[in-house]
Amino acid sequence: MTRFASRRAAPRAMVLALGLLAAPGCRSSEARKTEAARATVQRFFEALPEGDCAELGPLLVGKAADACRETVDEMKEHGFSLVEVLDARVDGRDANAVLVRTRIARDGRVREEPLLLRVEQHPDGWKLRL
Repeated sequence: MTRFASRRAAPRAMVLALGLLAAPGCRSSEARKTEAARATVQRFFEALPEGDCAELGPLLVGKAADACRETVDEMKEHGFSLVEVLDARVDGRDANAVLVRTRIARDGRVREEPLLLRVEQHPDGWKLRL
């Protein structure tokens, strides 16, 4: 190896080492966000059959009591239920939002296409945007 090649290799090695040190923190932060978003989606659909907006309202972005009631009544009327959470990823456009891909049933029939739900981090917790 020439003297010049070794000088170029050292900065590359340093950049790689710093990148590896930083990566676990990023993954950990992303993992916490995706887990919180998954839990929010699951909590919402678990509480949906009861239709209690005192419990469901705080899980929804910007839903006043009347709007919560309309949303919940419509979802219940059409028999929406969560079959499974397929995956969750932090939105590349907004680090405080997670896109959760779900399998949803409507009127007892499982939708073939996954439904993408957006869950956002707010000062008072994670909230589902419907």
